[in-house]
Amino acid sequence: MSVDKNGLIRDVRLPFGLSDEEAVREALRREGLPGTLSAFVLRRSLDARRKEITEVFTVALSDVYSEFSYDFSKQYRSEKKILVAGFGPAGLFAAYLLAAYGFRPTVAERGKPVDDRIKDVETFWKTGVLDPESNVQFGEGGAGTFSDGKLTTRINDERCRFVLNTFCRFGADRSVLSAAKPHIGTDVLRSVVKAMRKEIISLGGEILYNTKLTDISVENGRLKNVCLNGEKRYFDAVILATGNGAGDTYELMMKKPLLIENKPFSVGFRAEFLQSDINAASYGKNADDSRLPPADFSFFRHLKDGTFYTFCMCPGGYVVNSSSDEKRLVTNGMSYSGRNGKNANAAFLATVSSASPREALELRKKIEQAAYSLHGGYAPATLVKNFIDGTSPDRFGRVAPTFLPGVKLGSFDTLFPEKTLSMLREGMGEFSKRFFYDPYGVLTAPETRTSAPMRIVRDENLQAVGASGLYPCGEGAGYAGGIMSSAVDGLRVAEKIIGADSEEK
Repeated sequence: MSVDKNGLIRDVRLPFGLSDEEAVREALRREGLPGTLSAFVLRRSLDARRKEITEVFTVALSDVYSEFSYDFSKQYRSEKKILVAGFGPAGLFAAYLLAAYGFRPTVAERGKPVDDRIKDVETFWKTGVLDPESNVQFGEGGAGTFSDGKLTTRINDERCRFVLNTFCRFGADRSVLSAAKPHIGTDVLRSVVKAMRKEIISLGGEILYNTKLTDISVENGRLKNVCLNGEKRYFDAVILATGNGAGDTYELMMKKPLLIENKPFSVGFRAEFLQSDINAASYGKNADDSRLPPADFSFFRHLKDGTFYTFCMCPGGYVVNSSSDEKRLVTNGMSYSGRNGKNANAAFLATVSSASPREALELRKKIEQAAYSLHGGYAPATLVKNFIDGTSPDRFGRVAPTFLPGVKLGSFDTLFPEKTLSMLREGMGEFSKRFFYDPYGVLTAPETRTSAPMRIVRDENLQAVGASGLYPCGEGAGYAGGIMSSAVDGLRVAEKIIGADSEEK
């Protein structure tokens, strides 16, 4: 343990349950530093694998450690017309940064404001009546609004801290700033999104709901105009942040003179287990300690034909119907900020390669249609032991599925390509051997929207190759995978537009 060049005291292992103030005091004492120094907890992670539960802290010295920030005193008051198509994390943060710098962006969101969207989603879960433009995929906040609200990411980008600080500014608990695996929860994320929307509007931005990007026109390698709900509009730049659920947008872009490349994506299912069992597997003898948060897990294996891994684990969560197309079925995981549901769930996925972007899109569509047609909107489900053995279950066991409107037991054999099915079986078997096995764990299929099936190629200025003025952005464009990385990509794209405008002046 020592202070590094960035002003960080790393790997400070302390007893579980200390306050930030106590942790800072102890870190300074161990380093022989004056207790009067200004410092704060940058990160804390839990270690419950030992007899004694401990936490590992990273403490930052305030006068040395420097966080990434923007200089909002530089107000450009640009007259350029900027369209942000899509209001998920990428579009939200792009619009927010543009507005903060004096631009007046127009946001076109095909779905509804978040409160109206919640009503439509809850109606869908109860009745099965789908609104194709207002659902878990489409609407204010994007698909992440109905998720665990995870703020973890594999990217190492200084903008991540700005995203966390912004979430806190607009209502997230400040614990996300120091948690090793921060999450907001779907309930808190909804209020944060609304607060950020109000700020964008107060800064001069415009939000158009129920407004879909229906066409773009490219002439001589540059974006000429767009159509919103069929009406032609002119913008100096368009940020394409429509998310990976917008299959119709992919179809539109594939007809344009853009460079779109193949990209591996993933398909699989949601697995549900009792949260108490996951706690026992993760915490061992400490599993009954009420001070511990609901445990999570992650799993990754390289297999002969590809990769098997878990994604978006939701402690104390629910498996939800995330369909956005008629007669197609998609699952996802969600949890509230308290993570107090009886079950835990995670996506269990296998990577898929395809010959072309169109083939990838068709495979996704085929899986979702097959899942719907099996039981007319009730999700196909099986049990862990039956899936591994290739047998058919006849009844549920100790784990009750949470998917609405309901599930039907059966086989996944007709849902996935043979090689993919084999990878999923092998990977599930490995997970059961190496981490946790419950033969009565419930698997609900399919999970198909965890990553984009293609990438819209950008140049060094983050504009689409073949259409300058068009900025493909976020998860749907193939440049992100989750709330944090999508938000960061939205910031990066907005920076390019702001920088180009300032250079012109």
